[in-house]
Amino acid sequence: MDKALQTMIDNMPEKTGKALNEWKSLLKTKSFSKHSEAVRFLKEEYNVTHGFANTIVTLSKEENIASVDLVKNQYQGKENLIPIYEKLLTVVKGFGNDVTISPKKASVSIIRKKQFALIKPATKTRIDLGLKIKDKPTTDRLENSGPFGTMCTHRVKLSEVSQIDSELKDWLKEAYLKAE
Repeated sequence: MDKALQTMIDNMPEKTGKALNEWKSLLKTKSFSKHSEAVRFLKEEYNVTHGFANTIVTLSKEENIASVDLVKNQYQGKENLIPIYEKLLTVVKGFGNDVTISPKKASVSIIRKKQFALIKPATKTRIDLGLKIKDKPTTDRLENSGPFGTMCTHRVKLSEVSQIDSELKDWLKEAYLKAE
């Protein structure tokens, strides 16, 4: 995601009164045949500026249309990893209704107000879970972020659903809480 778009998403609660995921939830309850109708709705009913309204509608559509295909493509030939991916989603969705799941071409970002986790099928037998937990020391299991660079502070390698244990759930929850 480019910096300008991320800045817009980060500023959305302050500038529009709601976070992106709240706007997406609202739009899911409506039925618009055209993009412009949804934009006009946000502008007229909620006094959202054109730029924010257009971004909200565009991102809502992208999630609905492309998410399944992006994830499907990530796990092609790695179908054995899907149960791990699905279990991670179940865990993070349990933290609250302010979690946004945002699939990209090669990974899936997990966002509250900021990204706090990243799920990436790294090999045919392993998912890399990136976490953003500043000032947390690394361990044998909670490694340095490695290939994630500055997007995350840590990485956990997962090859079995059973590795999504209480320790991992605690790290995810900590990252979620810090992503305000």
